[in-house]
Amino acid sequence: MFVRLTACDLRCSWCDTPYAFHEGRKRSLEDIVAEVDRLECPLVELTGGEPLLQDEVYPLMESLLNRGYQVLLETGGHRSTERVPQAVVTILDVKCPGSGESHRNEWSNLERVRPHDEVKFVVKDRADYDFAREVLAKFQLASRVSAIHFSPVHGVLDPKLLCEWVLEDRLPVRVQLQLHKYIWEPSARGV
Repeated sequence: MFVRLTACDLRCSWCDTPYAFHEGRKRSLEDIVAEVDRLECPLVELTGGEPLLQDEVYPLMESLLNRGYQVLLETGGHRSTERVPQAVVTILDVKCPGSGESHRNEWSNLERVRPHDEVKFVVKDRADYDFAREVLAKFQLASRVSAIHFSPVHGVLDPKLLCEWVLEDRLPVRVQLQLHKYIWEPSARGV
């Protein structure tokens, strides 16, 4: 299940969740954990917005881990992951130039990734692909994380073209599509 936290201080050109900038309501840690318990899903992903903008995310992660949940954290990559508990799987988004936010990447996060973490690049065009390929090599990510995802910007970059680039370069990455945009309406907020 997703726990979507409100607020983001990035404004990526391709953002598909601008409602997460401001919408939402305040809930206590106990209320969130009770809702997770009620839904009985063993896998919980904290996402946003940008979850690391809220200090309360750290006790939330600890509480979920202590209750036996597998916890994933999807972060925009511009906030330090230093305080993220060891058992949490961090899905670190490295912003490519096409996002308009690549200057905000917190590069120390890539030094801190653990073997169970994942790294994601949202790719808008060939320049983004080349950038992602260079970061992949510079930080030797293929040997340091469990998965690397290249995700084409939906409706902008043809997934087939991205696959062709990946195959041509024999990159050890997964091409990841936003399946909810193919299954449900592109404007749907999720189900």
